[in-house]
Amino acid sequence: MKKQLISIVIVCFGLTGCEKFLDKTDPTATTFEEFFVDEDDLRRVVYSTYLDVFTNRDDRKLLFYMKDARSDNAYARNEDDHHQRIANGTMNSNTRAFEFYWTIHMKHIGRLNTYIANIDVPYVEDEAVRQRYKAILEGLRIWHYFEAVMRWGNIPFVLEPASVEEAKAEPMPKEQVLDNLFAMAAEVTTRLPEGEYTTNKYMFNRNSFKALIMRYALFNERYELAAQLAREIMDSGQYELYANYGDLFQYEGDTRNREFIIHMERESVGNGATYSFRDLGPHFRTGNGQSYAVPLKSLVDAYWTLQGRPIDECPLYTKEDYELNPGLNRDPRYAASIMGPGDIFYGEPIDVYNPGNPMYYENQRASKSGFWFRKFVSDADAFRDGTLTFGLIRYAEVLLTYAEAKLMLNDFDELAKDCINQVRRRAGLDMTIADVTLPRFSGYSHDQWVDLLRNERRIEFAGEGLRYDDILRWHIAEDVLNKPALGHTRLINGQLVSLKIEDRSFAPHNYLWPFHQTVLRVEPDLVQNPGY
Repeated sequence: MKKQLISIVIVCFGLTGCEKFLDKTDPTATTFEEFFVDEDDLRRVVYSTYLDVFTNRDDRKLLFYMKDARSDNAYARNEDDHHQRIANGTMNSNTRAFEFYWTIHMKHIGRLNTYIANIDVPYVEDEAVRQRYKAILEGLRIWHYFEAVMRWGNIPFVLEPASVEEAKAEPMPKEQVLDNLFAMAAEVTTRLPEGEYTTNKYMFNRNSFKALIMRYALFNERYELAAQLAREIMDSGQYELYANYGDLFQYEGDTRNREFIIHMERESVGNGATYSFRDLGPHFRTGNGQSYAVPLKSLVDAYWTLQGRPIDECPLYTKEDYELNPGLNRDPRYAASIMGPGDIFYGEPIDVYNPGNPMYYENQRASKSGFWFRKFVSDADAFRDGTLTFGLIRYAEVLLTYAEAKLMLNDFDELAKDCINQVRRRAGLDMTIADVTLPRFSGYSHDQWVDLLRNERRIEFAGEGLRYDDILRWHIAEDVLNKPALGHTRLINGQLVSLKIEDRSFAPHNYLWPFHQTVLRVEPDLVQNPGY
């Protein structure tokens, strides 16, 4: 009986949506058939399906920039955001995070199955509108399934509306699920319009959906597909790198670029505020910065020099020089992405060691690492909610995906090297030394190119939510997450001392997440992943 009750609760939850979704054409409607009747209803379904998860700006747990705190890039100070326990390894099959994420993906897959099965019901004047919305809904279902299969491995794969009992399908092997998803994605792509929309810009078009599938192809080592899709997006001529890397994440360039491929902008969040300053920014006087996710020393040290060299291989300065002065002779993406002691914020120098300063590192709303993300944090938002536009996928990812995929295919061509150079040149590196077509790179081994590309990807996308998936797919999480989370480094009594936030651990079985015990009770055909 208890199991039955839990199932009923989950199914009821699965039929609910956000408040916007419940704004029905007929306010007296009480059933699915009564409110899913016309084009406005269809539009609201698509909008709410994006807003609930894909472009949700209200729930920090779902925001892309918070996800770096699952990795060696950042630290999340609030345990309720779930990222902290994933990063430090204090998780098990009763950890609330795994019920939350499983439920939210399965809930929306269930909703999408119902909408897609009934897509012919609403009245529309233009049949092309229906087909566009259908393709977009199918694309969102594919996205939910990609996220679920990457987290848990073998999962049920259901594409039709199902009763509670029918939904308890046996898990399908991960590779079979992926085969289905990539095949479905190829077909959906052909039914999406080629260009961006004048309104609803955030919704999938042909190239933006290709970019999403390209990402998951790379994540799942489908390198030929990843390279193919990246090349098709490049050849489309629809996108280009924005000239100024730093402005791309500030109001100066957020709406004035052709680099963003999937957008999270005002329309996608119901013309509401965005909260990146609140989530990432420093507490300043009476400002609203909460420092919920902050960079770590590991990320700071990952920024190579202006000449494109690791900080421990630079002939100009010592590694200690760089650790004590992170802005010294550094890749310009550092100053555009991170700020810390001695940097200027809102016209004043940052001081994390003064107990009388609101940015003192031991204060609750301050950064325990002594660093903050500059990306998505505008001085203009210090005392207000923001309206920044975010790029959930941008053209730089296409370029670096092509380069990595071709390297892994042992077909590292001149275009792949040019892709790296485009990204480095835009960043502002000294290309008389950093140009990867120069003779000094001609003797690079495969492993050296791998190291270069991985680091290029890490610093180009710092704070953009990609690092956790990268360390999992590269199978380096056991190395980088079995170290303490450290912050700013200073010299004390002649010794380098770094702020220590927490110890971390990562076990081999943590590459997959556990099914929560509640989920296993409700879905008895699921098999717990090893190690939990």
